[in-house]
Amino acid sequence: MAIKAADVAKLRKMTGAGMMDCKKALEEANGDFDGAVKIIRERGQEVAKKRSDREASEGVVLAKVSDDKKKGAIVVLNCETDFVAKNDDFVKFASEILDKAIEEAPADLEALKAQKIGDTTIGEKVTEQVGIIGEKIELSYYAFAQAEDLTAYIHPGNKLASLVGFDKSVGEEVGKDVAMQVAAMAPVAIDKDGVKQEVIDQELEIYKEKSRQEGKPEEMLDKIAQGRLNKFFKENTLINQEFVKEGKKSVGDYVKEQAGDAKIVAMERYTLNA
Repeated sequence: MAIKAADVAKLRKMTGAGMMDCKKALEEANGDFDGAVKIIRERGQEVAKKRSDREASEGVVLAKVSDDKKKGAIVVLNCETDFVAKNDDFVKFASEILDKAIEEAPADLEALKAQKIGDTTIGEKVTEQVGIIGEKIELSYYAFAQAEDLTAYIHPGNKLASLVGFDKSVGEEVGKDVAMQVAAMAPVAIDKDGVKQEVIDQELEIYKEKSRQEGKPEEMLDKIAQGRLNKFFKENTLINQEFVKEGKKSVGDYVKEQAGDAKIVAMERYTLNA
């Protein structure tokens, strides 16, 4: 049967598939839209199986907060090549996933994949994109945050993003400065109380072994290691880090100076370049 250009355009809008792929799918389905969508989805599944062992190390890292600045999320959508990562449709698809994450606040990555955009789950749409783009596509990371005042930062290039939240309003400039600090300096926690015990234990063992190799007395190793651990906290916890925009003060000092008793209560960061 003859397939009208308007029908091809309609299917393309529904699925995001190329014009020729949409035309072929409609021809195979004898003009039935649901059948054509199914064909496109099945092709995506076939391509996904063939490319399952490929490495999807490129992609985009996006962060955003809700209009009231009380909810925020980071999502990572991976692909195989930087060429695809820079494609407007690919970035738009990742943005749609991010919007759904903020809207629904799913509990984890699998719950996010189960959310629907239109009549299709996000997981199914990712598979569809594999067939459309011809590369392995993965939704690999999702983080959600809630606070009274959240700020998101995406580093140019969409490879690194961060979220930071405060227990009260601090203003746009302070939020952005601290979010950029998180992106640039990769703190492991907001303060030393947030550092996982296994990280502390590992650092102490590293410091003791290093001191032992330097010939320090065995009875002094614990004290030396504790001193070096305090330096680790200063360099790797957000509020104790040197503020990158003004090195003579800590991030905690900067926040206190600009926003009084406001506390940082949420922090998320992800980079593709780790």
